[in-house]
Amino acid sequence: MTKFAIIVAGGSGTRMGKKMPKQFIEIGGKPILMHTIEKFLSYDFSLQLILVLPASEMQAWYALCDKHEFYPPIVTVTGGGTRFQSVKNGLQRISTKEGLVAVHDGVRPFVTPEIIAKGFEVAAEKGAAVTSVPLKDSLRFVAEDGSNQSAERASYQLVQTPQTFRLDWMRPAFDAPEQPFFTDCASVLNFAGREVTLIDGAYENIKITTPEDILWAEAFLGSHH
Repeated sequence: MTKFAIIVAGGSGTRMGKKMPKQFIEIGGKPILMHTIEKFLSYDFSLQLILVLPASEMQAWYALCDKHEFYPPIVTVTGGGTRFQSVKNGLQRISTKEGLVAVHDGVRPFVTPEIIAKGFEVAAEKGAAVTSVPLKDSLRFVAEDGSNQSAERASYQLVQTPQTFRLDWMRPAFDAPEQPFFTDCASVLNFAGREVTLIDGAYENIKITTPEDILWAEAFLGSHH
């Protein structure tokens, strides 16, 4: 089966407190996004990669590629106003009807080739594979009136990416009108009536969002070199 990966990098630097989009912030001497792309290429250099970026950041990305002499075999696509639209734009660049596609956050640079491989393996068998990890902390449910009560954390998982799907499941799911509860691809597939299979992620596969995440990322990189 032909394999594709859509790397979604449509974020801004708002929560990071920076003008630069978070995916372009450097850790270990190069932008977060380059680390992420390299993980997918280390899994399989022949993987067909699609990078989704805001139109306003295209030139900045090309400039960073020149600066770091980073020229991977990758198709660049303009993102939409929401994650749903960005993924849909990426899907539209895939011409084949059959195959598997992994969707991954551009700011999760510590994904492993093993997790990527497991996603493709399970999606090939089950149709949809979603990376997740168990909760470490206690969990409480907060009602609209502010009252709260403990919840059983064993009943919940923290969802990560990659999320990997059969293309013939993914396309019709993304033809549906966008819904406010579409927070990731798994929620889109569920809305289309598809079941997803959870696979093991890793706690280090964090989504870099805040300044504290950058500090952790630098420390993690330093401990692995």
